[in-house]
Amino acid sequence: MTNIVKISVRHLVEYVFRSGSIESGGFRTSTPLTDGTKAHQKIQKTYTSSDQKEVYLKTVIPYETITMHVDGRADGLLFQEDGLVIVDEIKSTSRALVTITEETYPVHWAQAVFYAYIYAKDRELAQMTIQLTYVHVRTEEQKQFQRIMTLPELESFIMEVVSQYAAYAKAKTQHIVDRNSSSKELVFPFEVYREGQHKLAGSVYKTILDKKVLFAKASTGIGKTISTIFPAIKSIGEGNLQRIFYLTAKTITRTAAEDAFRLLIANGLDMKVVTITAKDKICFQEETICTAEHCPFADGYYDRINGAILDIFENESLMSRAVIEAYARKHRVCPFEFSLDLAYTADAVICDYNYIFDPRVSLKRLIEDQKKQSVLLVDEAHNLVERAREMYSAVLLKSSFLQVQKAYKDINAAVAKAAKAVNVCLAEKRKQENIAEKQLDEDLAVLVEKFTEVAEEELVQNVESNQLLLDTYFAASAFAKICRLYDKRFVSYVEVNKSEVMIKLFCLDPSYLLQQMGKGFRSKVFFSATLAPADYYKNLLGGTEDDYVLSIPSPFVHENAEVLVQPLSTRYRDRERTLLPMVQFIRDVLNKQKGNFMIFFPSYDYMNKAFEAFKTEAPDVKTIVQETGMSEELRENFLTAFEPSGDERLVGFAVLGGVFSEGVDLKGDRLCGVMVVGVGLPQIGFERDIIKDYFTNEGYSGFDYAYVYPGMNKVLQAGGRLIRSEADHGTIVLIDDRFLQPKYQKLFPEEWRHYKVVN
Repeated sequence: MTNIVKISVRHLVEYVFRSGSIESGGFRTSTPLTDGTKAHQKIQKTYTSSDQKEVYLKTVIPYETITMHVDGRADGLLFQEDGLVIVDEIKSTSRALVTITEETYPVHWAQAVFYAYIYAKDRELAQMTIQLTYVHVRTEEQKQFQRIMTLPELESFIMEVVSQYAAYAKAKTQHIVDRNSSSKELVFPFEVYREGQHKLAGSVYKTILDKKVLFAKASTGIGKTISTIFPAIKSIGEGNLQRIFYLTAKTITRTAAEDAFRLLIANGLDMKVVTITAKDKICFQEETICTAEHCPFADGYYDRINGAILDIFENESLMSRAVIEAYARKHRVCPFEFSLDLAYTADAVICDYNYIFDPRVSLKRLIEDQKKQSVLLVDEAHNLVERAREMYSAVLLKSSFLQVQKAYKDINAAVAKAAKAVNVCLAEKRKQENIAEKQLDEDLAVLVEKFTEVAEEELVQNVESNQLLLDTYFAASAFAKICRLYDKRFVSYVEVNKSEVMIKLFCLDPSYLLQQMGKGFRSKVFFSATLAPADYYKNLLGGTEDDYVLSIPSPFVHENAEVLVQPLSTRYRDRERTLLPMVQFIRDVLNKQKGNFMIFFPSYDYMNKAFEAFKTEAPDVKTIVQETGMSEELRENFLTAFEPSGDERLVGFAVLGGVFSEGVDLKGDRLCGVMVVGVGLPQIGFERDIIKDYFTNEGYSGFDYAYVYPGMNKVLQAGGRLIRSEADHGTIVLIDDRFLQPKYQKLFPEEWRHYKVVN
């Protein structure tokens, strides 16, 4: 059987002709697409009436056992009086045109030659003229190169390109056949569904079938990971999907997703799954400097990457961090860039939210080409609200521009001048401290945009530009991007600290941008055990009236968990007064209950004070305390300490909303009780109050949106650490009098509503 391979001209030639090294600290030009489009349009306006622009071309190329269906758009077809036809390929650049020669970018020639071949073959032309037109995005200066090629020369070139792609194409097409058949035949990996599990899986399948969005609250213990992944895989088998993105914010939930895929692969699934690990975590070097001079894995990366991809693709299914690292060392390629390149060929990608939703780092190539056949499975979706606020906010520091101004005074006058302009503008904002401005400072936005342009030119021209300029460029580029997104859902404000001036573009409501970044995907599934209240999350995550909403209660009987409420005030003003009574209460509960406990506090300071008091009240109890900035090894040691209860119990002191209050799975006797101190309200502050005022003005309960809902979500997550399976039993203790207020009680899950009040 002949396998059909569909690919764009651009992606085909980029695969075959990529070469060289990763340069400039991972620097990528950030010139907005609109700037490139404007440059294209300006040149296209000079075409004559007989010329054509944005010409769609396609062809079919048989090669051995595969048939290539290749298409793309030529920027221009120029028709000469002598009958010759010119294919014009326009490329916008920040690079000084004097440094670009005819041989600088073979990939650009390849793209233009491909268009020339398709056009000449279809019209039986003897020869074509290929023209590359480079245009500088800032100066609009142009430079052109031309070549004339006969049809046989064009065909010979194209067949050589196809031959270099064929090995990967054959492996990929055969894999898709195997993937689809194994997905269709795959059965659920457990003998029975847990209560609620079949309903969740069915809802996810229907959501994908109907091309809809689902908001699912599924209580702890249902098995959310397998219940979302399995129906997505079945959808691939039915031909409704090509790719799954499993998005999560935490390493521990990433591991759960890997485990689910590993189980399904062991049960016969043929699927390529890639996990993307953050660059600073997976980098092999002590210092992350992505240049050929500093890193052997960046040096010649593009010369070796195709071989590395083909090797891992033919030999591995689950490409976890460890697997990617092993192949990266084998082929001497950067493990982070390797994982990104693998993401474009994988069937499933496990990654952080930002690779989809952050406009500054998203997988743009993949998104634009394949999102119509992709589903987003957004795990622990309650975390996405605050993460999105961070993604869509940006900060500038005056000091960075002052340092660049001084450093480049004698190196690059244009960079120094642009940095000085931003520095002066920020200095003039000292008097605007802590004032929330609704309007964007357009003058500052223009100055920052100008700085990114000249800084980009310097970085493109001089690979060895210093780290200061690179860091400041990245900050300015991020700021400029957010300036272009700025609307009524933002405010800007200034903070002053001695000589430092900081300006922040602060996103209050991320719903619109989440909606825009998620546009075009076939389906999205937002799920969490604590996606409540549903209207709040649906509103802030960009939901609409047409979206599906699902709520599944706990599959475990209420008797599994005893819920106690101790109405003792833990408000900030009362903490000193109630500290000792609270610690004595904790001691008394522990004396009556067996097994290991975790106690969650709203801050490190409060936790440490309670811990010191507890050691005095219960000196014989074995304890362990969360510390700030714990490494992954220390976190693992913390959790490993919770052994099945024997003669000695362990009491862990941890911070609410921290790494141990979410995604931690201590089953059976490893954890017998959880105590939560306080209702988790975020600390009252300037930003929170701005959020409160914004949503109040929008007609919602601003205090609930800014404080109550985010706080109670932390409480619910911490409480969810306890009952993880049918065999788990234990005690949940809620310490605060506010837990008896209707505002908070209506947020209790069904399984907490049989609580008892204790004195």
